[in-house]
Amino acid sequence: VQLQASGGGLAQAGGSLRLSCKASGFILESYAIGWFRQAPGKEREAVSCISGTDESTYYADSVKGRFTISRDNAKNTMYLRMNSLKPEDTAVYYCATTGGTNTFYRGSYAQACRGNYWGQGTQVTVSS
Repeated sequence: VQLQASGGGLAQAGGSLRLSCKASGFILESYAIGWFRQAPGKEREAVSCISGTDESTYYADSVKGRFTISRDNAKNTMYLRMNSLKPEDTAVYYCATTGGTNTFYRGSYAQACRGNYWGQGTQVTVSS
């Protein structure tokens, strides 16, 4: 059972990157999943999560309008499209499962975006 993140690298401010997270050993469709990041000297924070049931999403305020989370269940893969990158987006980005089929990110039953099974990280560095 594994989550493999990739796609990180060096980008200039204002540029774009797309991160991928491929699941192996389990069916990603059955899970809510998300992206998290940890910058040097800071705590890990939630970036975005997506439900496996209704594809409702959560975005941190700092990335709203710039980042887009998506999933391709046929490829057992999740993505994070990052546009208009800023130097403060520099961090190690991690993917994780965040819940089961009863996890939603909108409406009365909206839950917090919290990781439970983690993949390894991929470094994103944004230069000014």
